[in-house]
Amino acid sequence: MNLCKVVVLVLLIFVNQKTSAQIFPAKNYPKGYFIWPVKATPALAANFGELRPNHYHMGLDCKTEKKQNLPVIAAADGYIAKVKIEPWGFGRAIYINHPNGLTTLYAHLNDFYPALENYIKEQQYKLKSWRVFLEIPDSLFRIKKGDFIAYSGNTGGSQGPHLHFEVRDTKTDKVLNPLLFGFGITDNVAPDVLRLAIYDRCLSTYEQTPRYIPLKKVNGVYQANLNLLNTDKVSFAITAYDRYTGSTNQNGIYEADLFDNDTPVIGFQLDSISYDETRYLNAHIDHKIKGSGGPYLQHISKLPGYPTGVYKMIKGDGVINLEDDSIHHIKIIVKDANGNASVVKIDVQRKLAKLFSKADSLLHLQKKLFVPGFVNIYENSNLRFYLSEGSLYDSIRFRYNEVIPNTGNPIYQLHSATVPVHNYFPVSIKANVLQPNKMVMNRMFNGKDDFKKTIFQNGWFTSSFRDFGNFQLLEDTTPPTITPIGIKDGANCSKQTSIKFVVVDNTEDVEFTAMLDGQWLRFSNDKGKTFVYTFDEKCAPGAHELKIVAKDMVGNVNEKTYKFIR
Repeated sequence: MNLCKVVVLVLLIFVNQKTSAQIFPAKNYPKGYFIWPVKATPALAANFGELRPNHYHMGLDCKTEKKQNLPVIAAADGYIAKVKIEPWGFGRAIYINHPNGLTTLYAHLNDFYPALENYIKEQQYKLKSWRVFLEIPDSLFRIKKGDFIAYSGNTGGSQGPHLHFEVRDTKTDKVLNPLLFGFGITDNVAPDVLRLAIYDRCLSTYEQTPRYIPLKKVNGVYQANLNLLNTDKVSFAITAYDRYTGSTNQNGIYEADLFDNDTPVIGFQLDSISYDETRYLNAHIDHKIKGSGGPYLQHISKLPGYPTGVYKMIKGDGVINLEDDSIHHIKIIVKDANGNASVVKIDVQRKLAKLFSKADSLLHLQKKLFVPGFVNIYENSNLRFYLSEGSLYDSIRFRYNEVIPNTGNPIYQLHSATVPVHNYFPVSIKANVLQPNKMVMNRMFNGKDDFKKTIFQNGWFTSSFRDFGNFQLLEDTTPPTITPIGIKDGANCSKQTSIKFVVVDNTEDVEFTAMLDGQWLRFSNDKGKTFVYTFDEKCAPGAHELKIVAKDMVGNVNEKTYKFIR
């Protein structure tokens, strides 16, 4: 082969992988506008769009060298617009609005810079709440690019020291993929495709186990043999991850596009997602497979109950019709945010002699059929609930069961939590009890409990949930327990820097209040059960009385009083 032919072949391969897949237009985000937001070597623990339980990862997890208290800096000029402090989620977070219409968010922080820290403390005492989400006047904290704003930490839902960083559209609050803004992280590595799955789309995706197709990488292309399929309609899903140059982290992919005989059909792209939309991840993946302990499978088709969301439909919803009995040359192009691409190719064809027909498939779904896009209702003499029309992503044959335990109230099984529900739905259980105001409802699945307060009306107890599972009414007359750390009645605390209380309740949700000499005292509450007060000017030297009150969701109260010297 001469040099010209080699060049032409290389160009054809490049064009095939880079330009033929333009289902989505190129982004025009400002490169170089933002700088790396933490004083550490730029490196990622996680990228935008990674798949997490019930949500996409909505930013970059910037490594902080496994340390806390590294300086976090403003990525661009602007002003601090909001501050959030919560026990889980972002922990301690700062939002900065920028003149170009974008907002950056910095989360899992430790202390803010002194002026901001003092302002937030004043607001917490004014509101008598450690947990706050404050909108701040734009004139108070003007920031220049590179200014120190906080120390990195491990607060909130963080599982290790890092900085969570986001870029948002200020007006819409859509979260954008920060890697598209150019942070100088070298990435010349195409995504890895681990598995390919095929679904029979004459059936609900929740009523089957997909067929896994072996892939073999040949000349840089993931290839599979011709598959003869016993159905009229199919769709595809993949397990894939991305790595950037020099890293072994398995990060999320950015985009996947599906072609049928070189005709673009559908694609998904993980960019411009709001927190109101992030739960739709459960329709983007095979939630049933993942919830049963299997891998993440990302659908390259739109499920019936999923709005367009991350998908762009060119020719249908990604379900391929095989009724023409011809061979369909399927190509899937998987991309990262830097444009590196991997290609998957598979040929599929319908078998001429089918084992069952479409009518058989529809009959398979008739028993207790719940359908997306409609209100679905179930009720009997003991239990009732309904799903609003936007709650299901695909059809299910609803399963119900009642179990009478040796002790306690009946347990009602509502289908399986492996099938996702998008919206909250009310569950009502009928019971005759002596103390209706002390009843809670518990949803159980895989050893985990989710307790909710109930509303009692005409013999029925109602709570709202967002998942199927096993449901039971429980009477709660047990107050929370309070365990002091670093303090006891009559203690001399003059050499201590802090005191703590561990508060535990059988139904999890606790309201905690501390009063020092009759005045509200700010205790932090990072990660749930431990409440911490670090001694400051609010507790002057001398004798004091501290009163602790812990109240659970149905009003059971425990109080402790400690006299101490500071």
